[in-house]
Amino acid sequence: MVEGDALLLLERKLSLLSDKDSAEELVRAVEYVPLAISQAAAYIQRMSPRTSVKKYLAEFHKGESKRAQLLSHDAGEFRREGGASSAILTTWRISFEHIRSKRASAADLLSLMSFFDRQGIPESLLRLPHMDEAIQERGSDVQHDLGSNSSDDDRENGETDSGFEDNIAMLTDFCLVTVSESGETFEMHGLVQLSTRTWLKACRREEEFKHQFVSRIAALFPPGGYSNWATCQRLFPHVEKAVDYRPVESKLEEAWATLLYNGGWYAELQGRYEVAEKMALKSMRSRKRILGREDEQTLASTSLYAGVLRDKGLWKEAEKLEVQVMEMSKAKLGADHPSTLTSMANLASTFWNQGRWEEAEKLEVQVMEMSKAKLGADHPDTLNSMANLSFTWNSQGRHKDALALMQDCVEAQQRVLGPEHPDTLSSLASVSEWSS
Repeated sequence: MVEGDALLLLERKLSLLSDKDSAEELVRAVEYVPLAISQAAAYIQRMSPRTSVKKYLAEFHKGESKRAQLLSHDAGEFRREGGASSAILTTWRISFEHIRSKRASAADLLSLMSFFDRQGIPESLLRLPHMDEAIQERGSDVQHDLGSNSSDDDRENGETDSGFEDNIAMLTDFCLVTVSESGETFEMHGLVQLSTRTWLKACRREEEFKHQFVSRIAALFPPGGYSNWATCQRLFPHVEKAVDYRPVESKLEEAWATLLYNGGWYAELQGRYEVAEKMALKSMRSRKRILGREDEQTLASTSLYAGVLRDKGLWKEAEKLEVQVMEMSKAKLGADHPSTLTSMANLASTFWNQGRWEEAEKLEVQVMEMSKAKLGADHPDTLNSMANLSFTWNSQGRHKDALALMQDCVEAQQRVLGPEHPDTLSSLASVSEWSS
């Protein structure tokens, strides 16, 4: 139903509709579903004058439990023929119970899909076999052994082609799921997802499918670096859904923390700092609890969190964490370990942003020299250290030195990273600016 028709339906159900803005927000909130609009109108009319469209919306937005409560409301005067309930959750349950009795695997598939973002649900994630068990056995490392697409082996070990297709066919027949034009992703209505999760919670099966969802997205979401951006962009909406689904089991929680670290890394590079901060903070806290504060993975999450604080201009807060990470990295990993060098570079960046250029330069010279010795002159981290030192020299007024070093950096980046890499383009822009 389009918005205009949805508004007409709401207006027809309510004798007086003076607040058009709230009406538009309401039909959007229930995603233009006629039954949901009728049910909301019935509730508002029955509770009037103590409830208005605006007040109903305020209740609706309080959280998932409140939405489920409102959508379970059965307004007697709006019952359909035969005394059938008008409540949208009850109407959904009739279809779901029929599916469950005829094909339990289709009901399980719908249950799993209810935890994804409602759009762009990849077939590859739905076909993965028993990823929760694999992660339970091997922790966060499981993600590194899997590609981004389903394979023949996946299909042999997991859902068979015919079984999966039969499940999808049943769900589409009942209009609970739609298939994209490409045939590779699926969509669900938000109210169908809410109804499914509400049923799972009532049956005490919510954790079971929540864990399946987390294990699958954790298995396939890669680190947030530039080379993975296409995959990250495709899967990131589902990662955002996983943020509040912290698993109970420690091994799966470890994988969840890695997922949030990778997601936070990607979000930071995309400039989505609020999202990145939330993911990095949860990853850091989870890893501290499971692995300890000095573990290398914990330090990585702490460093990411500090980096987001730096991005937001919270220099002192970032500096405090970065000093801790650097000192612990030196003690645990060694002064020339790549992670230690990264922590030194991060602290130098925070110094630079505060105008503390001499302190920044001192660290950056050390990082560049040790990176060349440890990683090689053409390693991406070494090239980053050259670019960072160039910026500091330019800020200090050493423009010729800065330009010469940045030109050397660009030449190497074009050769190693390619001309279209963001780091290469950023360095080229600096050369152009400083040359003018």
